[in-house]
Amino acid sequence: MASYDNQNLLAGGRTNGNISVVSSSSRGGANSNVEAEKSPFLEKSEPVRLTPAWEENNLPNDELNFKGLTMERAKMQVNPPRDKMMLVFIVLMIHGIGTLMPWNMFITAKSYFVEYKLSENYTGTVNGSDYGTYFLSSLGFAAQIPNLIFNWLNIFVNLGGNLTKRIVLSIMVEVIAFIVTVILAMMNSSEWPGAFFWITMTTVVILNMASGIYQNSVYGMAAKLPFKYTGAVVLGSNVSGTFTSIILLLSSEFASSVRTAAIYYFITAMFFLLLCFDTYFALPLNKYYRYHELMKEKEMESNQRMNPSQRPPYWTIFKQAFPQLFNVFFVFFVTLSIFPAVHSDVKQSDKNFMVPEKHFSNICCFLTFNLCAMLGSLATSWVQWPKPKYLVWPVVLRVVFLPLFLFCNYQPLNITRVLPVYINNDWVFWGLGIVMSFSSGYLSSLGMMYAPQSVEPRYAMTAGMFAAAMLITGIFTGLLFTRLCPMFVQHNFLDWLI
Repeated sequence: MASYDNQNLLAGGRTNGNISVVSSSSRGGANSNVEAEKSPFLEKSEPVRLTPAWEENNLPNDELNFKGLTMERAKMQVNPPRDKMMLVFIVLMIHGIGTLMPWNMFITAKSYFVEYKLSENYTGTVNGSDYGTYFLSSLGFAAQIPNLIFNWLNIFVNLGGNLTKRIVLSIMVEVIAFIVTVILAMMNSSEWPGAFFWITMTTVVILNMASGIYQNSVYGMAAKLPFKYTGAVVLGSNVSGTFTSIILLLSSEFASSVRTAAIYYFITAMFFLLLCFDTYFALPLNKYYRYHELMKEKEMESNQRMNPSQRPPYWTIFKQAFPQLFNVFFVFFVTLSIFPAVHSDVKQSDKNFMVPEKHFSNICCFLTFNLCAMLGSLATSWVQWPKPKYLVWPVVLRVVFLPLFLFCNYQPLNITRVLPVYINNDWVFWGLGIVMSFSSGYLSSLGMMYAPQSVEPRYAMTAGMFAAAMLITGIFTGLLFTRLCPMFVQHNFLDWLI
């Protein structure tokens, strides 16, 4: 009987009862099979390393220990919230109204300043009316020069600290400026028209310094959210003009005097800015806004870990976003070259036109422009055409509006027109105003929405601020060009082209 020392109990050998036995003579073959089975595991010389994903990513200890991660934040990351009832969209639209409120309130109140406070009838002197002659052009420079400077400065310098300080302080300065304007409306300034003029201009400068910071910060805030929320700010900017035009018409119609109408008019602006103040502090209470703010903070922290001391590459961002920045600039250049100076000085040709001559400028100019620009901006919520690559073509084609409005019955104050009136039909003029206004709101909204998308997501806020600065630059250069328009009709610019 073979000894058990010389036998292996391995499967696949000879059968002896119920046990498979392998003799020593077959032991060598079995050993080779076992070695073959072991060899794949013995080839690796390095020990097994456990490398979880968070170790490979070199995440900070605070994040590994879930520091600052509440149950609410965890739920938001697992199930991203929605903008219920479009509350965030509406709040940003309200801030869009607030950003252009100072500018719109003053240019729409042209009749109060020019035809009342600075008129010869009120002041009793010719000097007073001289201030009224140059009021709109002076207002444009007083408003837009500080706005332009502070918009560009706000991109590179953190004026006023963080976003909250910048928005809150700028709104409070604007409210104080409107309080001064209301006090001036209450006072009898007939004996000091020069002082009234310069105090008003100083107020406008301070107001628009704050407005420049406020506007730029709001576009930066909107850039944290999906791109349609930038469109909400632009929509609000266009609604702002409609809002002020309606307030002007209502206050003029129901107030007992021009002075009382002006007081109600400017007080309404003051209360609306206080509404902007309140809604800004309501935003952090909204889960949808908190979620996107959290995502933006995490993205910025990640970028800071990768590049701890690197400033945003401003020139690279500007180059990448330049096509859309040009679109924003040129839309507002053409628009502000026409509105309000040329547009509001087009006089009624047909005395039997459906709009009374008393309200012709307020309705066919201010209300039409602001309402149609608002509708054009609103249309981008459903239609985004053309795409970014082709947006430049309709933007450039809008330049045709410049000569068309000069061909209308444009009669600048204290200027004798030599250029023939080629468009003397009030319906055609009104139609041109509608198309120009709608295209302004629509194309500017597309440009403002496309700009943050043309760069990396981490630079979207900076691109949004560049777009806001180009918007103001377009307004300013348009106002500069407006000063040439009276000269074009005074000397018949068509003779220069022939």
